[in-house]
Amino acid sequence: MRAIVISEPGGPEVLAWQEVPDPRPGPGEVLIEVAASAVNRADLLQRRGLYPPPPGASEIPGLECSGTIIEVGENVPHLAPGDRVCALLAGGGYAERVAVPWQQVMPVPEGVTLDEAAGLPEVACTVWSNVFMTARLRKGETLLVHGGASGIGTMAIQLAKAFGSRVLVTAGSADKLARCRELGADDGVNYREEDFAERFKGQADVILDIIGAKYLPGNLRALATGGRLVVIGLQGGAKGELDLGTLLAKRASIHATGLRTRPVDDKGAICRGVVDNVWPLVAAGAVRPVVHERIPLDQAARAHQMLEEGEHIGKLLLVR
Repeated sequence: MRAIVISEPGGPEVLAWQEVPDPRPGPGEVLIEVAASAVNRADLLQRRGLYPPPPGASEIPGLECSGTIIEVGENVPHLAPGDRVCALLAGGGYAERVAVPWQQVMPVPEGVTLDEAAGLPEVACTVWSNVFMTARLRKGETLLVHGGASGIGTMAIQLAKAFGSRVLVTAGSADKLARCRELGADDGVNYREEDFAERFKGQADVILDIIGAKYLPGNLRALATGGRLVVIGLQGGAKGELDLGTLLAKRASIHATGLRTRPVDDKGAICRGVVDNVWPLVAAGAVRPVVHERIPLDQAARAHQMLEEGEHIGKLLLVR
């Protein structure tokens, strides 16, 4: 089969479309004929040599895909060749075929196309596991989403609104803030022009943060009493100063989580939660995939360049 291979750590130009050995499904795995994948910031880090795949995972980038099951390994319940699915991956999505544990495979939700479904697993699982399973956002509470126009951000806005929460966002342009409001955000800050912590001081019950150290002081200011900060990215650095006095006074908590390296059973539990709680909202039209552009899979380098430039809204899909 053909796949995108990282020839050496570096820029988008190191991504090469070439022949590689076909994957085979082991016990508990299915083999998917990939229709589409999607680009995530973790892929950019892996390309630069900063985020290697977990032990045993494919070296091919790509943390999600959609497609059709073409082969089923031993001890796989409920799935069969011909099933149209999407899947959460530890790697291997930028390819014509990928083997994946059955627990991480989900049906394509009603109301979306097969290629659109490729942009759902990573964002839906990230938002569901962090905002709802970990931070336990409740109806009537306020969620602050950093990077509201990103793939994760556009999903978080829609899901929080669907569950009856107020949503605040940060984004880097007026156009991005306008799109966030169209998706349901109640208020937003252009972080290039305004201090989000001053605008949202003491308002956020839950904060979903992709920035890390740079935003740590501001996030503490924005947290409400009993607030929960969930850090899922380090675009603004890994080491920051934490005011424990403020944390204590607000009776607040900080969680730092990842998805890619979790055990298969943990990922399976998250996927089941997504199928039970998110897919019905997708089928009803309350939550929709936000696709910025579809790009041929063999042009993954162009997609990486676009993600690095940061002008997109929603997901960049890689389609065959």
